[in-house]
Amino acid sequence: MFEPLYTAAEMRAAEERYPGFPESAPELMEKAGTAVAREALAAFPDARRFAVVCGEGANGGDGRIAARELRAAGRDAVETTAVEQADVIVDALFGTGFRGDPRPDAAAAIERINAARASVVAVDLPSGIDASTGEAAGAAVRADLTVTFHGQKLGLVIAPGRFHAGAVVIADLGLEEAESEAALVTPAILDLVPRKQEHDNKYSAGSVLIVGGAPGLTGAACLAAEAAFRADAGYVAVAVPEASLAVVETRLLEPVKLTWASVFEAAAKAGAVAVGPGLGRSAEAKRLVGRILAELEQPVVLDADALHELAPGDWRAPVVFTPHAGELGRLIGESSDWVSAHRLEAARRAADRFDCVCLLKGADTIVAAPGARTLVCPIDAPALATAGTGDVLTGVLTAFLAKGLEPRLAAAAAAIATARAARCVPHRVGVVASDVIAALPHVHD
Repeated sequence: MFEPLYTAAEMRAAEERYPGFPESAPELMEKAGTAVAREALAAFPDARRFAVVCGEGANGGDGRIAARELRAAGRDAVETTAVEQADVIVDALFGTGFRGDPRPDAAAAIERINAARASVVAVDLPSGIDASTGEAAGAAVRADLTVTFHGQKLGLVIAPGRFHAGAVVIADLGLEEAESEAALVTPAILDLVPRKQEHDNKYSAGSVLIVGGAPGLTGAACLAAEAAFRADAGYVAVAVPEASLAVVETRLLEPVKLTWASVFEAAAKAGAVAVGPGLGRSAEAKRLVGRILAELEQPVVLDADALHELAPGDWRAPVVFTPHAGELGRLIGESSDWVSAHRLEAARRAADRFDCVCLLKGADTIVAAPGARTLVCPIDAPALATAGTGDVLTGVLTAFLAKGLEPRLAAAAAAIATARAARCVPHRVGVVASDVIAALPHVHD
């Protein structure tokens, strides 16, 4: 269900627990360098010329051992920064201890690696990437393959590091597995989502209320409602402004259709409430968000316009945010670009500031909550880059909350379910949000 994601400090601690350490450090280095050579040969069996770019630390030592093993396998492997004629470049400049901006000479070496036409194998993680955050303060290697040791590093799964790592292979060094402050979510988390049982009725199977659907924005509320049903909710109600009611009456079949005037009456039957899909930014909408947060006790999902100009408050309900980078930036007073460059910090700051679960959407969807283990969901679903899939995620998440799943786990499970549904769509071009909804029942297959 969860796989550890290690920070640099957690990796150092794991190495220090290795029998005989630090005297046994050369033994670990032998294992690491040998694994790099083995994986490089497996990935690029036809390569003859290897340029191994070594730094001064332990990562460079791993690289030198890899070069030795490549030569033993009959390849031309030299330790050099002259990489232009190589078939494969082995990047062994920096390891997990690197932080900040590379020095000018190292930055020049990185740029030289990136400019070459050769394939690149990174040792442990691409040089220039912070192992603990995925951040790149300056130049960073773009690898085709990363051979990492013991377990995944946070910096290999969180952007921008995620997009520098290429394929990732984990080499076992014989270190003990330990707890980590963050974890990678696997599809096994979907086993936690309660299924309908013989004794269930439509309310006990998960009762959802979606609040949104301002004129011109009704599609968002409709998508969220349909997604909640396809995520196995038993009952879904949609509350929209009076002016939108005729539209959703025509568009939706199974959900109950209400107006905003009926929100609090309907909420009494709901196990979870979503506010935001197509909500709009009117004064009435803003007042409605404030009252929902002040009065409701069941879990509330805030998305899209419900996040606009939101300030921390003493809310009664457990709250889950589902922002993209721009929305999260506005919540914490940063730009969208800053959030994209500091995704882990941004998600944790929002969770702490608002005392909520924050699901930061992206290929490396991050679920952060105060005082809890951060969860990273590998999405790998380019089809989700289309309008409306955020509303689908909101509907799935609200359904899982209504079924009784704890908010942090519900958020992670919803991200995984939505991504799996996108991958189940039979065509890969022209996918729209309703295609993802139609595929949701197949995510448990």
